[in-house]
Amino acid sequence: MLGVAWLFDVSVSHVTLLAPVVVLVAAAVAGLGVFWYRAAADSLRQSRHPRLILGAAAAVVVLGIVLTVLGVELPRE
Repeated sequence: MLGVAWLFDVSVSHVTLLAPVVVLVAAAVAGLGVFWYRAAADSLRQSRHPRLILGAAAAVVVLGIVLTVLGVELPRE
């Protein structure tokens, strides 16, 4: 708790009061992550071309990393 209070520059009493909320949010995010991972894994297992899907996903991630390193910013509305 002291590390969180120092990191976010808030008092220890605020961190103590918000600790249950932080735990619940972290559990919800972890649960959603497991759910989406299992859904994606099942979908990938049932697909006819799993290597094509994984290759396309890897290409999108690499493209995002390359554009970020190059400093390209997408236009905003």
